Amino acid sequence: MNDTIITFAGRTFTPQDIELIQWARKTYPSLSKKELAATVCEFLNWTTPGGSPKIPQCQLLLQKLAAQGMIQLPPLQRSAKKKAFTPQQDIKGDTSPLEGESPDFEPLCLEITKPGEPSFSRWKAYIDQYHMLGYKMVFGSRLHYFLKSGDRELGGLQFSASAWALEPRDKWIGWSIQDKKERLHLILNNSRFLIFPWVHIHNLASRALSLVVKQIQNDWLKWYGYAPVLLETFVDLEHFTGTCYRAANWLYLGQTKGRGRMDRNKEYLLSPKAIYVYPLERNFRAYLRGERAYRIIDPDER
Repeated sequence: MNDTIITFAGRTFTPQDIELIQWARKTYPSLSKKELAATVCEFLNWTTPGGSPKIPQCQLLLQKLAAQGMIQLPPLQRSAKKKAFTPQQDIKGDTSPLEGESPDFEPLCLEITKPGEPSFSRWKAYIDQYHMLGYKMVFGSRLHYFLKSGDRELGGLQFSASAWALEPRDKWIGWSIQDKKERLHLILNNSRFLIFPWVHIHNLASRALSLVVKQIQNDWLKWYGYAPVLLETFVDLEHFTGTCYRAANWLYLGQTKGRGRMDRNKEYLLSPKAIYVYPLERNFRAYLRGERAYRIIDPDER
C-alpha cells in the first residue's frame, strides 16, 4: 500500500483514504469528474458542517492526485444542460384508491424506468413526495423500477451501490478488506421501496420483493454486464418493522451502528437501522470471496 499522506483543504487523507479513491475510480469508470467527486465525498463522509458534500474541493483533490500520477481522471464530458428536478412537482398518473388481495391484480410486473425517459420524471416525483427519504441523486450503477399491474403503477423501487461500512454483513460473509474492495459491486442495496399511499393491496410489498429476486440478476447483467449475488437493505425501526422483507424470506443480520452508509471516520450519527439481506446465489460467499467467477457478459453483447 502507498504510504503517502496528503493534507488538503483542511483535511488529512490517509493511505487508506487514497486507496479507496483509487478503488472508486476503478470500480465506477463511467462516472464523470463531478460524479466521481460526489461519490468520493460520500465514501469519505467529506461534507460541510451543514452536511453538503464538498464536491468542488474534492474535484481539486482529484486533480492533485492525478497530477501526482496516483489516479487517472475521467475524460471531459460535454453534454446538453439538463433541466433541474423540481421536488413536489405535480404527478400525472392515476392516484385513485386500490384495495384487495395481490392475486386479484396479477400478473404483477417490475418495469425498468431510466433517466431520460418520460416515466422517470414521474418515478422521481412519486419517490420525492411519498417516500420518507425523498428523492436523492444516486451516482454509479443503479436501476429504478415501477411495480405495475397491467398499465397501473402501484409502487417504485431503486437498487444502487451497497454500503461500504457494514460490520454485521462483512462478518456474516467472512470476507477481507481486499475482498470487499474487489467485489463490493456484487452486492446491491435496495435504497428505495415505496408502495403508493393510495394502494392498499394485501401482501403486495412481499410479492414485489419476490419479483425482484427472480429478475434483478438478469436485469443487472443486461444493463451493467455482470450479475450481483446478494441484496441488502436497511429498515428504519423508528417507522417500520421490516414485515415485508421477513415475509419475502430476507435474512435479518442485526442493526447498523447509527453511522452513514460510507462513514469511515465514525462521526456521522444516524438512527440505527435493521439490516436485511437476500442471497441471489446458493454459493454467494464463494462469489464474494473470489473463489468462484460471477456471471459477466461482453459489452458488445448487451
